[in-house]
Amino acid sequence: MNTPLTYESREGVAIITLNRPEKRNAINNETARALRAALQRLNDGDDRVGVITHAGAHFTGGADIKGPPEDFPACVPNVGVAMKKPLIAAVGGWVVGGGVVIVQMCDLCVAAHDAKFMFPEAKVGFTGAVIAGLAARIPHKVAMELMLLGETVSAQRMYEVGLVNKLVEPGEQLDAALAYARTLAANAPLVLELLREFVSQVVPKGPSELAAYGRLAISGVRQSDDAKEGIAAFKEKRKPRFGGR
Repeated sequence: MNTPLTYESREGVAIITLNRPEKRNAINNETARALRAALQRLNDGDDRVGVITHAGAHFTGGADIKGPPEDFPACVPNVGVAMKKPLIAAVGGWVVGGGVVIVQMCDLCVAAHDAKFMFPEAKVGFTGAVIAGLAARIPHKVAMELMLLGETVSAQRMYEVGLVNKLVEPGEQLDAALAYARTLAANAPLVLELLREFVSQVVPKGPSELAAYGRLAISGVRQSDDAKEGIAAFKEKRKPRFGGR
């Protein structure tokens, strides 16, 4: 059985690959957990840039209808994991639902001409609404078209409105993204980190993004070693020994 996601380090670049091609890389709990872990690994490791891409013809069909992730925002870059390093999306085929959210939260995007963007939540009657931040990244009316109509938008249109940086032939998106990544990896990492941090303060965040930030930050503290130590110390009637972890 294949793992739902792979992580490869290549000359300072992390290649994070959604790896359920037989399911159009639909995101289930296992995939979501693996993606969150990969983003944290990128943050904590020596790789300077990350590329999120896909096995097979399609980036992702979005949430797995037969087994949707319990906490999708937790695996979204710059929502569930505050990224310290640049992240590039390299996509082709269907980019649906949560796939659009992942693309919007990456710093750059390379798309194959055959990429098709769709956000169908208004058609299925459910939403986590993290997509709302798209209106701060592309023209308002185009964002509303994608969100409210739930119809397919071409890669060409997404390039014209600025969600995609570069269009390439199908199958060439990873190589083009790696070319961007090599340039970024050679640049000054402290400058990249500072610019990304400042930009994150300029770009507005929707209510769902802010709620996810708060919830995940609190969860991190509650699940920390310090929290376990504090409870243990209370039960044992002693002074806690906190380690900041």
